[in-house]
Amino acid sequence: MFILFTNGCNQMENNNFTGETNEVKLITLAPGHFHAYLVQKDMYDQVDPTVHVYAPPGPEVERHLAMIEDYNSRDNDPTSWNQVVYVGDDYLERMLSEKKGNVVVLAGNNRLKTSYIKQAVDNGLNVLSDKPMVINSANFELLKDAFDSAEENNVLLYDIMTERFEITSILQKEFMQLPAVFGQLTRGTPEEPAVVKESVHYLFKYVSGRVLQRPPWYFDVTQQGEGIVDVTTHLVDLIQWACFHGEIIDYQNDIEMLSARRWPTSLTLDQFESITRVPEFPSYLDQYIDDDGILHVYCNGEMNYTLFGHHARVIVKWDFQAPEGTGDTHYSITRGTNVNLIIEQGVEQNFKPVLYIEPVGNIADFDQVLTREFAKIQAKYPGVELKKLNDRWEVVVPPVYDVGHEAHFAQVTENYLQYLIDGRLPDWEIPNMIAKYYTNTKALEMAKE
Repeated sequence: MFILFTNGCNQMENNNFTGETNEVKLITLAPGHFHAYLVQKDMYDQVDPTVHVYAPPGPEVERHLAMIEDYNSRDNDPTSWNQVVYVGDDYLERMLSEKKGNVVVLAGNNRLKTSYIKQAVDNGLNVLSDKPMVINSANFELLKDAFDSAEENNVLLYDIMTERFEITSILQKEFMQLPAVFGQLTRGTPEEPAVVKESVHYLFKYVSGRVLQRPPWYFDVTQQGEGIVDVTTHLVDLIQWACFHGEIIDYQNDIEMLSARRWPTSLTLDQFESITRVPEFPSYLDQYIDDDGILHVYCNGEMNYTLFGHHARVIVKWDFQAPEGTGDTHYSITRGTNVNLIIEQGVEQNFKPVLYIEPVGNIADFDQVLTREFAKIQAKYPGVELKKLNDRWEVVVPPVYDVGHEAHFAQVTENYLQYLIDGRLPDWEIPNMIAKYYTNTKALEMAKE
């Protein structure tokens, strides 16, 4: 599995994709986050099974390769990836000089990620990157340059937005497209925004059946990024995608940041060791450790802003470990002039996201209107049903649509492969990615003032 190569032949110069078998040649650069291997949890006809990996030495690349081997050897639908690996301190230079593929997959330490992106696209390589692509305002400017370079070099730079494939978020968006039911998106107020999205996450978790081992640098916000620029990427993206789908956002004119705040999650050394399997805090974390030996990580944040004049609130929270039988949770409310569309994921929902439709006024014959309009959604998503509750409706989703978070990585990748064939992203994607990262980095700026 470990093959060290030493020459620069067989460079990939052709970015004209047709959908031909094995035409996409993946390069995995410095994998340090589990999202890197989730891209390879499935096989794709268009993607060559041989993947070139360039990484610095250390446990992160070893974990990545071990997980790919697990996928290759699993009993149910095993993959057949062939990992060609170069490990060395000059991994970036080797990747750029040898150019063994045409699509770079990035998911790891975020301090250098924006620089990796820029250098990859400068060298004519397409990039599929995990979020966040940028964790501070300085690198936001570099990311804008990277998008310009990608256009000049005829390559596609795209980030992995898995939450667009979560079924309750999809259905929330679908109901917004039914004016007879939803009405129009309200303007909202700072106290009662038109859109609220809140995620609660846990540092100790299971991925692909194993306890997730996080690298120690994950707890250094200068390397991982603060919570307000990390998970919020998904939440800001969902607001843009669902509420203003297809509309091009000019970040300089269409977004106004109103307020933002941040606060830490505290970890003992024992908790840190259980997540990282490292028995001591590295010295670069000293600045976050108090006199009692407690590590404080700024992974929580809240931002309040307007988009096209509509008020929005985004909140992300992290704790150490979820209570038994629970996990990450998501709450969302989108306020229409006729109804609120609410996603809840608590005890009552058995910690599975559930979408509710809540009328907000006396709407004539609302039950009949809802039943009639719902047929349009059922035509696209057969098996989805409505259940009348006391003061709202529950959208009942059959298990076939609940594929799980890990499966969304293949769905994103398949979309990206089609964009490669098309030779372009949808017109709104690039300006809206830029708007998304402006929103996050501007919030961090304000929260630190």
